[in-house]
Amino acid sequence: MPRIRLDLPRERRARLLPEYDPEAFGRLSERIARFLGTGRFLVWMTLTVVVWIGWNVFAPSALRFDEYPFIFLTLALSLQASYAAPLILLAQNRQDDRDRVNLEQDRKQNERSIADTEYLTREIAALRMGLGEVATRDWMRSELLDLLKEFEERRISHPLRADGSEPTR
Repeated sequence: MPRIRLDLPRERRARLLPEYDPEAFGRLSERIARFLGTGRFLVWMTLTVVVWIGWNVFAPSALRFDEYPFIFLTLALSLQASYAAPLILLAQNRQDDRDRVNLEQDRKQNERSIADTEYLTREIAALRMGLGEVATRDWMRSELLDLLKEFEERRISHPLRADGSEPTR
C-alpha cells in the first residue's frame, strides 16, 4: 500500500462529466426563458407549426416528411416543452434569489431609516425642551413692553423736575 502524504494536496481525479460554469448556464437559461415568454416566440412558433402542417398536407407526397397525424411535429413540440419548463423554472429560481437579496437590502435600509428618524425625533424633542428655557424674541419684547409701561406709569405718577431730579415729597 503506498504511503499517503498529508502535506501535499491530492491529485485531481479525471472527471467523467464535462465542467461548466453555473452562472453562464443560468444567464443562458434566463435569456431563453425571457425569449419564450415573448409574443415574438409565439408568432415564430405559430408560423413554424403552420408551415410544417401546410408543407406536410399540400406538398407532393415525395416531399412530405411528417404525414398526418404529424408524429414528428408532436415529438418536436414535446421536446421543446420538456426543455422549456426546467429552463423557465431555473430562471424563476434565479429571479427569486435576486428578489430575496433585494428584499434583504431593502429591509436593512428601512431599519437604518427608522433608526435615523428616531434619532432625529429625539434631537428635535431635545431642542424643543432646550428652547423652552431660552428667552425668545417675543418673550423679550413682552418683557420690555411691560418695563416701558411701568416706566410710563412711574413717570406719570412721579414727574421729574427740569434738572432731571425727582421732586421731594
